[in-house]
Amino acid sequence: MPNSDPKKLVSTQWLADQLKSGDLRVIDASWYLPDAGRDARAEYDAAHIPGARFVDIDDVCDARSALPHMMPPVEKFMSRMRALGIGDGHQVVIYDGAGMFSAPRLWLMFKYFGQDNIAVLDGGLPKWRAEGRELTTEAPLIRDRHMVTQTRDELLRDVTQVARSAKLGDHVIIDARPAARFRGDAPEPRPGLRAGHIPGSRNVPYTDLIAPDGTMKSVDDLRRIFMDAGVDLNKPAITTCGSGVTAAILSLALDRIGATHALYDGSWAEWGMYGDLRVATGEA
Repeated sequence: MPNSDPKKLVSTQWLADQLKSGDLRVIDASWYLPDAGRDARAEYDAAHIPGARFVDIDDVCDARSALPHMMPPVEKFMSRMRALGIGDGHQVVIYDGAGMFSAPRLWLMFKYFGQDNIAVLDGGLPKWRAEGRELTTEAPLIRDRHMVTQTRDELLRDVTQVARSAKLGDHVIIDARPAARFRGDAPEPRPGLRAGHIPGSRNVPYTDLIAPDGTMKSVDDLRRIFMDAGVDLNKPAITTCGSGVTAAILSLALDRIGATHALYDGSWAEWGMYGDLRVATGEA
């Protein structure tokens, strides 16, 4: 990408140029669905970008909730990041082993807790590896670092807020799941969930935003994709998916085009569970 933005998305070349900076912190936030048959921690131990710390989004979450990887309490987030030596004054770059999958979720988490100098590595570990760049098995040297947080509630929505927006139409709700799941033609991977989508929502599968080389498409392409899906970019957006992971890819894309966005944390894992919430099927 010609113009890296250290608050959103940076290229592998940008990261390589900054890798020796004392203020840089790199995070491997790889996470995979159970049917992927991959062990994120084992892959990190086998090879990671020099200096990278490993963060499991299922560890930095609200353990009190029955829903998967919900946003953690601020104290837990601060504690986990401090233990990794990540704090005020650091530029953070987050990547994952799929290229563009789970890293945006952690990006959004940092943003929610008031951190700005946070970027996702465009193309992630697959692109870094394909370019023959340095990998290591060495653990990084970690020193505690203080972090000041300020929760940005405008970046997150709960089920009551989403239900209200679906009824009033004051936000555009964008679903990142594959089209067949959005339409209700394919079953949900989590048992006990109804098939379909939030009434009035639009479908932009997150894979539509990714170029063949695994990087995120250009700003102009992103804008066109959202508009072609019937997304009114003049309205604030609420992103959703199966469990709040790939919705963050939509959030990152919307951030890049300058659109207002918030993420529905419970996503379909919550909405599809409750029989008193309306479900639509078919095309939007």
